Amino acid sequence: MSTTSTDTVTVGALEVPDGVLHYEVRGTGPLVALVAAPMDAGAFVPLAELLAVDHTVLTTDPRGINRSRLHDPHQDSTPQLRAEDLARLVAHLDAGPAAVLGSSGGAVTVLALAQAHPEAAHTVIAHEPPLVTLLDDAEEVLAREEDMIATYLSGDRLGAGRKFLDIANIELPEEVVLGMFGGEPEPQAAADEHFQYVHMIRGTIQFRPDVAALRAGPTRVVVGIGEDSTGEICDRTSRALAASLGVAPTMFPGGHIGFVEDPGTFAVRLREVLAEG
Repeated sequence: MSTTSTDTVTVGALEVPDGVLHYEVRGTGPLVALVAAPMDAGAFVPLAELLAVDHTVLTTDPRGINRSRLHDPHQDSTPQLRAEDLARLVAHLDAGPAAVLGSSGGAVTVLALAQAHPEAAHTVIAHEPPLVTLLDDAEEVLAREEDMIATYLSGDRLGAGRKFLDIANIELPEEVVLGMFGGEPEPQAAADEHFQYVHMIRGTIQFRPDVAALRAGPTRVVVGIGEDSTGEICDRTSRALAASLGVAPTMFPGGHIGFVEDPGTFAVRLREVLAEG
């Protein structure tokens, strides 16, 4: 384990049995963890800095992404393994139990955390988890996801990106689509993208939460949905999860990545949700 500190952030590397996890800590106070997959810690910096005025805020790169390196780069990243990583990080900081916000694939991670390590988190907020298995048309969607992965592996990055947006039911201007998927990404971004398609997507979307365990467990489970995500696939999956848990979904400002789009407004809403616990 190694750490470096500045006035605002401590950057650390925690060794785990199959790799090294990059993490960052800001502020002091009750512990809040912000996690995603495949997004890395950088996506949360503005939100983390807003929360750090009165919280200890943990962010991390998920295993296999950017600075969190695996000894075997061909190992799959599953929600269960990412939950183990998060539990180790919370234990390492010795500041838990935490409130944990998970976005997208990270939302699936926090559900796995609540199931396997309820001692690590008193509250998990699963913000738009892509739990395809909960949908009535799961078989069709999973087949389309496999076709998307095959398109990517054929070398058609733009085609795969278009299929991703189509499955997600997200409409973007053509120039934005071309900007996201039309060119060649930087080497690290390309490596992260490849890892996502080959080693992360399947395990994440095929995860089926243990609803009985989540309902019976001590961890408060909040299902978050972006107010602007209506009709998108993660709106559908999140509502299916909320229904299975017998809870009402909790609305957050913005869309699927509202914490990036407007971190200030998102932080206000997140504080409200945490205070409700």
